[in-house]
Amino acid sequence: MTHRPSRLFVIPLLLALLAAGVFGYWKSLTDRLPAGLAMGNGRLEATEVQVASKQPGRLAEVLVDEGDRVRKGQLLARLDTRTLEAQRAQAEAEVLRARENLTASEANVALRNSELRLADQDLRRFRELFQRGHTSRQQLDQQQARFDTANAALDAARAQVSAARAAIGAAEAQVAQLISEIDDASLRAPLDGLVQLRLAEPGEVLGAGGRVLLLIDLGDQYMNLYLPAALAGRLTVGDEARILLDALPEQPLPARISFVAAKSQFTPKEVETRDERQKLVFRVKLRLTEPDAVPQAKPGMPGAGYVRSATDIAWPATLQ
Repeated sequence: MTHRPSRLFVIPLLLALLAAGVFGYWKSLTDRLPAGLAMGNGRLEATEVQVASKQPGRLAEVLVDEGDRVRKGQLLARLDTRTLEAQRAQAEAEVLRARENLTASEANVALRNSELRLADQDLRRFRELFQRGHTSRQQLDQQQARFDTANAALDAARAQVSAARAAIGAAEAQVAQLISEIDDASLRAPLDGLVQLRLAEPGEVLGAGGRVLLLIDLGDQYMNLYLPAALAGRLTVGDEARILLDALPEQPLPARISFVAAKSQFTPKEVETRDERQKLVFRVKLRLTEPDAVPQAKPGMPGAGYVRSATDIAWPATLQ
């Protein structure tokens, strides 16, 4: 009498195990890929771009938060530019002073040129007088020295004009550099994307290359697969592919092969077991063709990528 209850529990348990085995076998048959299709595990990724400061400075403000969508060219953050603005005002004043010096130097050239013409005329008259015997050699030499002095003064004045023009160019270059640095202090989005991380806060002092934000390009999402040479050799850039995420098992994402490595490598550590990592494989990148079609698909989600060894092989219903 004491054994009957235990038998009542054992029989249903055996039936449940049998049903589970039958279901598992049926599931393995239905999940089996048709000939010519292959899959590999991976993780959905997106292109990442770091927004960083070009010049060192204090971060004045950050205008976006994590999770915000941004447009290309949008102002995201700004560095303190008060020191640069003061330097720019000083450089612009140097430009004005250099232009005034140029004006004065050009006026001096005109004066020295007039003096040289007068000295030349006097020298010619004294030569005629000397040839007629109406003046001495000493007076002629004095007029020659006066002419030479006027000629040298003109050359010096012209050199001052060249120096003034060079000073204007240097001052204008300094202004242009400061304008560029002030513009670089305004950190703008290099592409349409999503703010993934906010890495700095207003008031922090950043060095050159200091990171402020991390953006991801949602329009460029992809998955890397690592496939054996026998399969990778049959794939071509542009071939259709499918990506199926674990979180969205009923929503296959259309993709295309955008890259097939030309050189083999060991499977990366994060993909499979150590034994699997000893196998040489080729990296194949699958890029989503409609990244905005399924907004629930997010970078970082694990899943599987599917490829075909021939374009005439039909996709199964679960991947269409």
